[in-house]
Amino acid sequence: MKVLYAEDERQLSVAVAEILKMEGFEVTAVYDGGQALDALEKDFFDAVILDIMMPVADGMEVLRRMRENGDHTAVLMLTAKATLNDRISGLTSGADDYLAKPFAMKELVARLNSLIRRNSDYRHSVVKFSNIELDSNTCELKSDKGSLRLNNTEAELLTFLIYNAGKYYSAEEINESVWNGKESPEKAELYVFYLKNKLRQIHSAAGILMDGDRYALGE
Repeated sequence: MKVLYAEDERQLSVAVAEILKMEGFEVTAVYDGGQALDALEKDFFDAVILDIMMPVADGMEVLRRMRENGDHTAVLMLTAKATLNDRISGLTSGADDYLAKPFAMKELVARLNSLIRRNSDYRHSVVKFSNIELDSNTCELKSDKGSLRLNNTEAELLTFLIYNAGKYYSAEEINESVWNGKESPEKAELYVFYLKNKLRQIHSAAGILMDGDRYALGE
C-alpha cells in the first residue's frame, strides 16, 4: 500500500515513515506542500497523510487542490490544532479523517488501514468522467451515445485513469500502479490501446491522450 506522507518536521517524518514501512506501507516522504503536489502529479497513492502547518502550501491548500483536480485519494490530516472548528474545517474541505498531534502510532496505522479499506470499497462503485460512467462491479461502460462491457483488466485500467484524469503515466507506471507489477509494460500498453478503441466505439467525449510514451485520460 502506497502512502504519501507530507510533514515538515524532519525528525518526526523519519520516525513515522520508518514505523509505517515496518507495518508494510510503501512510504513517500515529502517536507512541504509544494513537494506533496508534485508527488501527487507523478504517482498514484492509496492514502495521503497531510500535516496542516507546512511551508510553500499548507495541508489545507494541498487538500483543496486535490479535490478540485478530482483526486479522491483518502486523506488523513495531522495537526497540532485540536479544536472542534479546526476539525470541522478539515473534514468539510474534503479530508477523510483527522488526527491531532501528538498521536500514537498504533492509532495512525489503524486509521490508515481503515481509510484505505473504505476507499477501496468506494472505488468499486460507479465512477464517472466527462460523458462516460463505469460500473466497476459489472464492468459496463456507458456514454450518452452507447454502452459496452469491458473485461476486468480494462475496467481496472479505466478506473485508475478516471481517478487520475489528466495525469500522464508510462506503461511501466501503469503496470505498477494498477496491477502491482504483475503484468508487463507491454501488456499495459496493449490494454491502453484496447481501451482507446472501446472509448471510440461508444463515441466518448473522453479519450486516451498521448505524450510520447506516456498516457492519460482526457477530453
